[in-house]
Amino acid sequence: MTPFPLTLTDFLGHWGSYIVYLLIGFAFGFVLEISGFGNSKKLAAQFYFKDLTVLKVMFTAIVTAMILIFLATALGLLDYNMIWVNPTYLWPGIVGGLIMGVGFIVGGFCPGTSLVAAATLKLDGLFFTLGAFFGIFLFGETVGLFEDFFNSSYMGRYTLPEMLGLPTGIVVLGITIMALLIFYGGEIVEKIVGNKTAPSERPRWRFAAAGGLVALAAVVLVIGQPTTEDRWEWIADEQEALLAQREVQIHPGELLEKMYDKRLNLVMLDVRDEAEYNLFHLLDARHVPLADIKAQTDDLRGEPANTLTVVMSNGEEDATEAWKILVAESVPNVYILEGGINGWIDTFASAEFKAAQSPADTSRDQLVYSFSSALGSRYSFARPLLHEFELEYTPKVKMKAKSGPTSGGCG
Repeated sequence: MTPFPLTLTDFLGHWGSYIVYLLIGFAFGFVLEISGFGNSKKLAAQFYFKDLTVLKVMFTAIVTAMILIFLATALGLLDYNMIWVNPTYLWPGIVGGLIMGVGFIVGGFCPGTSLVAAATLKLDGLFFTLGAFFGIFLFGETVGLFEDFFNSSYMGRYTLPEMLGLPTGIVVLGITIMALLIFYGGEIVEKIVGNKTAPSERPRWRFAAAGGLVALAAVVLVIGQPTTEDRWEWIADEQEALLAQREVQIHPGELLEKMYDKRLNLVMLDVRDEAEYNLFHLLDARHVPLADIKAQTDDLRGEPANTLTVVMSNGEEDATEAWKILVAESVPNVYILEGGINGWIDTFASAEFKAAQSPADTSRDQLVYSFSSALGSRYSFARPLLHEFELEYTPKVKMKAKSGPTSGGCG
């Protein structure tokens, strides 16, 4: 079973998917407008604690989406790895948030609500939208002056469970309870500052809705999030068939060809222990022990769409285990070096080098060849010249389009 998300273009084609995007955008704008978010006075009132509708509506949307996303992930219906999460640039993010916050207070709009106001021909919304476009232009013309700061304090896909060191379910339940307490406290503040209806006089069904949210959050906590092993079980039948049919083990000659293909971003991961890696490894291969391979998955998913990842060990056993982890964690375009490092040396090392070797124990992914010195990639066959070899092999690499989103944004 392959969890969602699925690529719309696979089902509806290029233009059909754009129709869906248009409908979603229209529905989002419509909901904002009927919620009163096209009115700058209503939006600005939250900063004076007179009307906290914006806080309650947006926080409700965030909490509901959070619960449904992690519930679907817990049930195996959704692959959370394929959902775009904005990478964290800590200090630029803080400064940008402060600038946007001041603009929100002064203008009464955020980018999304300004477009809603502009669509209904409100003059303040039109001016704010034009100001946003001018700000984008100004940023593009001046970013070179502060580019180092703009790209500083990068933390990758950094979320609350990672920051707090807590299971996702506990964080989901905690945020849900916190949000509900803030909503109730907000109603009290609205009563005091904005002379609105007291909490006790508002509809009672909201308590049932709040209880439902807490119950769903508790289900997320109880079920827990899927492990790498769980993810592999979902796709094992299909992927094991590819392994058995030798569809993902690429010939050393094909890897050599890819090493010289400038259209590709080639990532080679050597999962052997450090001592064997230091003896000999392919030029530009990264040393990532098998035990650490899962820690690389976030970075690998963030690589450009033209990235080809090839894992290797002395033979194929450990490389196959690494391949399973990467595939289970939704890293695209991952292959195994056929025959491993032993197979590479068999193919490209000189006859004199191979003749000087004595067979070694190959019971479990052992290095067949011995090296008198740990020269790493300084051997000539660490990256042979492509034109010196004419090899016959069946090409296996089929680059698939990156199915995960490559950008995100703010409403």
